[in-house]
Amino acid sequence: MILHVTDAKYAGDYRVEVVFNDGRRGVADLYDALKGPVFEPLKDISKFSQFNVDKELETLAWPNGADLAPEYIYFQAFKNEKELQIKFKKWGYIA
Repeated sequence: MILHVTDAKYAGDYRVEVVFNDGRRGVADLYDALKGPVFEPLKDISKFSQFNVDKELETLAWPNGADLAPEYIYFQAFKNEKELQIKFKKWGYIA
């Protein structure tokens, strides 16, 4: 199954409550993703909180053109769930 973000709500700081097309709902802290020229401006909370779910990309996107892979958001939301560790290793998010 290819993952897609189907809904998202701002949850304070750099956290987003996300819903995925596999039915999972969780909160992803995305602060660590805010590196590089396109993401650096999003360290301003007022800009970070302006994300939306891009219907074409099916992931989080911001008005400045930044977006994140749904798999990365999924990892951030569920990285502590034991049953998903093999999947995260396969995706290259853990060693």
